[in-house]
Amino acid sequence: MSWCLGYGTGGWLMMGTSLVVLALAVWAVARLFPGAPPPPLSPDPMAVLDARLASGDIDLDTHRTLRDELAGRATGRPGGYGAGAGAV
Repeated sequence: MSWCLGYGTGGWLMMGTSLVVLALAVWAVARLFPGAPPPPLSPDPMAVLDARLASGDIDLDTHRTLRDELAGRATGRPGGYGAGAGAV
């Protein structure tokens, strides 16, 4: 049994060259056809709220109420968010 498994030096060089060409072809196809773009990041809730106020969708009182809700300061609710389990 020979060291080169019967392929000889030329056979090993041809196999190595073929693997390099195959790897380059896979890389080229991956570069030409990238995957789908990543999904857009969800917008910041405060930014959406500010945009709604600026466009006139909501009035200032509603904006303040919703801003306080988002900030965790529940106005007009006993105990607010984060209070004990008995809070309603």
